[in-house]
Amino acid sequence: MDMPAVCGFLTRWLFEISPGVFIGGPSARVGAAVWEEVRRYAGMGRALRAYNTDNEQGFTVETHDHKWRPIDHEGVTLIHCPSDRVAPRPPSRQGWSKASKRPVRRPRPWNVAP
Repeated sequence: MDMPAVCGFLTRWLFEISPGVFIGGPSARVGAAVWEEVRRYAGMGRALRAYNTDNEQGFTVETHDHKWRPIDHEGVTLIHCPSDRVAPRPPSRQGWSKASKRPVRRPRPWNVAP
């Protein structure tokens, strides 16, 4: 099934507020059935579902084939975003002023002869 067919399927129960973004308040049974259809039709695509539940946050998040995934941390759901960045480099000494480009002169200890 292609994207327009999935969008048409979803508009039976949800409102499309932006291209590919749907909101609504279906019952738990209908929401679960719609989510299973979305997962089946998504194939290699990504999908994210957030819905009301009886927990401290008041909602739950589910993902399908998404890099960001929900994790439980002491009863609170957090979204784990894997980092594609390399290790940070140390800050460079190059600043905007001439003084920042001069070598650093370290004071000599008082007990060392010149």
